[in-house]
Amino acid sequence: MSHYLYILKSKTTAKYYVGISENANRRLEYHNTKEKGFTSRYRPWEIVYQKEYDSKNEAQIAEKKIKGWKSRVMVEKLIEKEIEI
Repeated sequence: MSHYLYILKSKTTAKYYVGISENANRRLEYHNTKEKGFTSRYRPWEIVYQKEYDSKNEAQIAEKKIKGWKSRVMVEKLIEKEIEI
């Protein structure tokens, strides 16, 4: 079953959120309505990047790589397709 790596951007701040899910659009709805943690503080969110992977493991590896960057510049380069994962 495929999984998606997704990057959300807050419409009210300059915050990004990186995650994985089987259904990125359903996950976006969750972040914008029900989630009580980090993403609830910066609503509303929009999907600015998503990439499909064949397995959950592949998506998790890509997610960890992005989070390991700890760099807004690198995330924005990925979104703008200046780099690839």
